[in-house]
Amino acid sequence: MAEAVRRTLIRRLAPQGAPGRGQRPSSVWLAALPVALILGPLLPGLYWALAPSLDAAVWQALWADAQWPQALQATLLSALLGTALGVAIAAALATLYYPGRRWADLQRRMPLLLSVPHAAFAVGLFFLLSPSGWLARALAQALGWAEPPAWITVQDPYGLSLALALGIKESWFLLWVLVAVLGEQQVQRHMVVARSLGYSRVQAWRRVLWPQLLPRLGWPLAAVWAYGLSVVDMAVILGPGTPPTLAVLIWQWLTDPDAAMQAKGGAASLVLLGLFLLGAGAARWLWRHSVRSAAYPSGQRRPAPRPARVGLHLPLLLIGYAVVAVLLVWSLADSWFFPALWPDALSLRTWMQADWTPFWTTLWLGAAVVLLCLPAALVWLEWGPQRFNAVLYVPLIIPALPLVAAQYAALLRLDVDGTALGLVWSHLLWVLPYMVLTLIGPYRAFDRRLMTTARALGHSPLRACLSVKWPMLLKPMLAALAVGFAVSVAQYLPTLFAGGGRFVTVTTEAVALSAGGNRRVLAVQALLQIVLPLLGFGLAALISHWAGRCRKGLR
Repeated sequence: MAEAVRRTLIRRLAPQGAPGRGQRPSSVWLAALPVALILGPLLPGLYWALAPSLDAAVWQALWADAQWPQALQATLLSALLGTALGVAIAAALATLYYPGRRWADLQRRMPLLLSVPHAAFAVGLFFLLSPSGWLARALAQALGWAEPPAWITVQDPYGLSLALALGIKESWFLLWVLVAVLGEQQVQRHMVVARSLGYSRVQAWRRVLWPQLLPRLGWPLAAVWAYGLSVVDMAVILGPGTPPTLAVLIWQWLTDPDAAMQAKGGAASLVLLGLFLLGAGAARWLWRHSVRSAAYPSGQRRPAPRPARVGLHLPLLLIGYAVVAVLLVWSLADSWFFPALWPDALSLRTWMQADWTPFWTTLWLGAAVVLLCLPAALVWLEWGPQRFNAVLYVPLIIPALPLVAAQYAALLRLDVDGTALGLVWSHLLWVLPYMVLTLIGPYRAFDRRLMTTARALGHSPLRACLSVKWPMLLKPMLAALAVGFAVSVAQYLPTLFAGGGRFVTVTTEAVALSAGGNRRVLAVQALLQIVLPLLGFGLAALISHWAGRCRKGLR
């Protein structure tokens, strides 16, 4: 009898924070249900969208298309150079500055840089680098130019300006990931041990830290590579025009009313997926080869390089600030002709005449998406089968166009395209993985003994989460809401396909205006795209401070 009572107590007091262990199958199925509703329609959608492209005639038409070779070349150059530049910037700053004062300074400024969406950053960079942009105007003052130079600084045929924008923007994302990884105690101890043995900072990184960190950065690097291949909004603004990049070409084909063109777009989407797999496989082979070649280091100590007097991170920060500044000036400019460095007059006329419909649409859409995603993420992390987490990350690590085409095909079959329900569902696929990634670290670090104590006092698993666990995880939950809202604001392709042109957000409006609209109106919409994520992060910080004003552990 005593043994039976002991087993019953152990079963009842088993920690509920380790999904998949000692849980009822019903709770696992209920936790997986929201995820299944988000991901489930993609499987038939992929078949409906890509099945017509399996015809040999479609592939022959694809290879015979005159735009195909140059579009493929621009895509490969921009994606490869952008990924390499982003990785190089993040790796150089981490190697030179961690640990130290400058790394802490960069870490403090990182949320502001991350809140700038890709499309808004591309618009600001266009205003800076174009032949009539701010940098050309500054040179005109010194060189006496009266007209913009005949330079191709943006929308070049090789996609170099797009690669520059991708490299700068994705380096912020990689630095954010490195900040999270380097905050772990184990990494800090390894750096201290390596430095105490006489290795310089660069040697410690190359021999000790990078071999440990690079395998953990595999998923973020794959996400950067996939985004570079399939980006459309930045490519429309900064990429080549005729022909465009492969992603823009696929987008044009998929939205064509001709079924043959749609099939060709599906075939090109498969090519894009093949390029991603090829690049990921090559990177994995290079990593394994480098590990074998550096398996036995010589142990030779080298003197540390002299620290730079001027921080190398300052240009990265200045570009971000300059992008926001030039957008703000253009939104207030009354008249501004080349080669004037400053507008003739500033006014709020453009703001007063601005169309605020995209702003309110983006606001309610992002709020609805994150309020639906947060319970799904919490239930999945608490009771869901964690061994299937990789399924949630699929939208982040493969090119977006095949998935967007699958979403659109599923919405057409269900007859919910162009509706608010279909639009919200299309955003859930991209927001949920980011919210899970934001929450999974704090969730795993939560002390399970607190839940065991709550269960011992008679609380059910759900009541223990509502009363103990989730209130203590309020700060990570608010951060997940802010991150998810920012991701929803930045969505371009899902909004375009699922909305059917009936819902206009600040992102779709900014990209549409970049094709030749009024620069002042474009600057307003791009700034609104930046303001919305900033409002989300600011509101999350205020609520976190208010909730923790009397509870030190929640600050």
